[in-house]
Amino acid sequence: MEEIDKEKLPRHIAIIMDGNGRWAKKKNLSRISGHIKGVDAVREVVTACRDLGVGVLTLYAFSMENWQRPKEEVEALMELLRDYLLKECEEMVSNNIRLSAIGRLEDLPANVRTTLEEVMKKTGSCNGMILNLALSYGGRSEILHAVREILSDFKKGKIKEEEIDLPFFSRYLWTRGLPDPDLLIRTSGEFRISNFLLYQIAYTELYLTETLWPDFNREELLKALADYQSRERRFGLTSEQINGL
Repeated sequence: MEEIDKEKLPRHIAIIMDGNGRWAKKKNLSRISGHIKGVDAVREVVTACRDLGVGVLTLYAFSMENWQRPKEEVEALMELLRDYLLKECEEMVSNNIRLSAIGRLEDLPANVRTTLEEVMKKTGSCNGMILNLALSYGGRSEILHAVREILSDFKKGKIKEEEIDLPFFSRYLWTRGLPDPDLLIRTSGEFRISNFLLYQIAYTELYLTETLWPDFNREELLKALADYQSRERRFGLTSEQINGL
């Protein structure tokens, strides 16, 4: 078991959950079976983050590009999402976990969006950890949406050009109010960002693992955290500046 310094935990962990289909294929199961098993991994990782004291966990649950998958798979994923929300709502409340979501939520089926909104409302007063689901999400679309909103407010005279700086711009992103991720984990051995949190991960530490998402558990999370804690985060500075030498 990896030794973790709870004083040096990332405030915000983001995860690209990849490999459900390959996990299922290796076991001669349907892709849907892989997604079902992936939900178990979600439960374990959410619980582990809550136990450790991580402030924010963002899961890349469904990208805008995922709508292009076979209709049967998309419908199954939406049903799995709704089922997860319904089953985990009381658990979130009892564990003081607040649910939030980012993305084009209007794209979700009506029953899924209604359930999502209900769970977010029921967990709204929880302040132990934020579980943030990226749904129908795309990083480029998020940035474009922010630019359009800023232009709209500018034309209405609500803002002045000189007000627009980096902190100001961040307030127009879907992640407004959340710290940028300190650690981004990607499972299944892929080496790409897949249009995820493109603006927010400018100085995020990346952790890539061959482990397929359904096999990603508390032990795997602790490995990622141990690796993260072994790094020196400089944010463009030198080691001497960071260490006050």
